Parts: sequence; structure tokens; C-alpha cells
Amino acid sequence: MTATPRGAALPREIWVLVGASFLIAIGYGIVGPALPNYATSFDVGVTAASVVVSAFAFVRLLFAPMSGRLVTRFGERPIYLWGVSIVAVGTLLCAVATEYWQLLLFRSASGVGSTMFTVSAIGLLIRISPPEARGRASSLWGSSFLLGGIAGPVVGSGLVAVSLRAPFLVYGIALVLTTLFVWWQLRGSELVSRPAEDDTVAMTFPQAMRHPSYRAALASNLANGWVVFGVRMSLMPLFVTAVLAKDEAFTGIALAVFAAVNAVSLLYVGKVADERGRKPPALVGLALLAIGMGGMGFTSDPWLFLGAMVVAGLGAGALNPAQNAAVADVLGSKARGGSVLAGFQMAADVGAVVGPLVAGAVAEQWSYAAAFALTGGVAAVALVMWLGARETLPAKE
Repeated sequence: MTATPRGAALPREIWVLVGASFLIAIGYGIVGPALPNYATSFDVGVTAASVVVSAFAFVRLLFAPMSGRLVTRFGERPIYLWGVSIVAVGTLLCAVATEYWQLLLFRSASGVGSTMFTVSAIGLLIRISPPEARGRASSLWGSSFLLGGIAGPVVGSGLVAVSLRAPFLVYGIALVLTTLFVWWQLRGSELVSRPAEDDTVAMTFPQAMRHPSYRAALASNLANGWVVFGVRMSLMPLFVTAVLAKDEAFTGIALAVFAAVNAVSLLYVGKVADERGRKPPALVGLALLAIGMGGMGFTSDPWLFLGAMVVAGLGAGALNPAQNAAVADVLGSKARGGSVLAGFQMAADVGAVVGPLVAGAVAEQWSYAAAFALTGGVAAVALVMWLGARETLPAKE
């Protein structure tokens, strides 16, 4: 097969997935601010409201192995469409829930659909991305989620002023339209379709675990989930209030700074990963993540804290395209390995669930400095794993 030139245009199908992920990420941001208050409107306490929030991530984690098997059995495109459809239906049902248990059930069902389309989307990206452009494709996909996550709360705050049910109704309708759009754009794509006579043997999770680069990617994705989706959203705002004595407005500024440098890093590092290899940006990203998060707990000056956020944001942005592309290289363009993709996604989910719990307990028992040092240590362990990994860029192997 003729190699795709460096910098060549990406297939149209990738842009379809990028646009869809942006819309989906906006929806996450739309319902996020409304969900806790919406739950308490059913006359339940803070604990019950927290259960609704965490149920989504918990169900994602539990259902990920099944999603991997579904992708291997039926292919990426149908599971992607079914996954988005399930989230759409679950979200619309949340909008019309009349009791707390209904909200909990419908939100949990949305978690099933979420892991279905996440695992299948990664598989689609691997299938349709030229090996020499996997870093760029991963950067675009990650950037779309990031930008959607930034825009979502802005839209959601306006909808909450109308009604606590409005964000769920708007997001559900948007997901229905997104499902129809993706189906329409990919229905005749030969690049996406898996040949009916395809008898390629699927790579299993144990087989992938024999590859040191896949093991390193699991470790780094766990660290990524621990830091970006866990500690950053749970412990960091508490640190700002308790130690820096700043209000929620400063927390918003800090999160915006992290997101901004993350986006810049994502867009640049994808090209580096395609030209220089996956390992160098992964190592740099983990080093910055370890330094930024480990040093954050020792800051008492707001400017130094923002500096640590910049370092950590750059690290997270540098890491993601490299580790995603490395997993794609290990699996290969056939992408017959749903369990491999599910395991990779589960690593981030485990980090996102366990990170806040462990770091929060450490902060409560000892100090915030110890909690952030532990978080930096998780990234440092992943860094050691990557030192022993092999370069997977096809031209470098």
C-alpha cells in the first residue's frame, strides 16, 4: 500500500467523527452544571445527588468490556450509532423523569451508550486514519472534545436559567440529530465499512498486554484519567478555596488556562508524533504532568499555581495524541480488537474514579501537598513504563 505523504489531507470520515465528538462534548458540558441541582429537586440529599453524577462513570467502567466485544462482533459503525442513540434516548428520558429512581436509571443507561460510542469511535479512527497521520487524527479528535467541553457549560448555564430540564431536552435532541448526521455521512463509506468476508483474527487483550508499548499506554491513560478527569475537577477547586483563599471565579480561570494550553499542545504534538515518533512526546508529556501536578500542592501563590496549571496542561496535551496513536499502531489498521480498545478506555475511567477518592483521602488525612505529590507520582510511574516501551511509529519500527 502506498504511504500517505506527511501532512496530506485527512479522510472526510475523520472530520465527520471530529464534528460529532464536538457536539457530544458540548452536551456533556450542557448537562453537567444542571445534573446535581436537578437531582436534588426530587427531594433527595447531597449524597443521592452525587450518586447520580458518579453512576454515569461507574456504568461506563462496568460496561466497557462488553462494548469491546460488541465492536469486535458487529463492527465499529453500528455500535457507534447505537451508542449515541442510547445516550440520546436516556437523556431525553432524564428530561421527563418524575422521580429520583427514574433519573438514576436513565442516567445510568446513558453511561452504557457512552462507552459504546467511545470505544467504537476509537476503533473507527484507527481504521480510517493513515498510519502516518494517526497522531494528527488523534489530536483533532481530542481537541474537539476539549473545545466542546469548554463551550458546553456556557450554553448549559443559559439553559438552566430557563429550566433544570431544558439542558437534557436540548442535549437529547442534539444527539438524535448527531446520530442521523453520522449515519448519513458514513452510510456509503467504503473506508469505514468492514468487508463481509473479513476473517482477520481479532487481537485479544492478553495478546496486546504482551506489547510493552500497550502496557505503557494503559499506565499513561490511567494517569491521564486520574489527573485530567479526576483530581483536576475534584481536588483542585478545593485546594484553591482552602489554601489559596480564592473564590470560584479564580477556579474558573485556572481551568480555562489548563484547557487553553492543553488545546495548543494537542494541535502541535499530533504532527510531532507522526514525524518523530510516539515515544518522545509521551515521555515529555508525562514528565510535565508529573512536575506540574506534583508541584501544584506546594504552591501558596496564585501565580505559581497558574504556572503549575500551565505545565500540567501542556503535559496532558502532549501525552494524549502520542498514547492514542501508539495503541492504534499496536492494534493495526484492521482494528479487530474491541477488547484492546475497551481496556485502554477503562484505564482512564479507573483513574477518573479512583483518583479523586484516593487523593481526597490523602488530602484529608495528611495534606493537599501529599495528595498532589501522589498524583504526580502516578504520572511518574507511567513515565517509567514508557521508558521501557518500543517506538511504534510504522516508519520507525
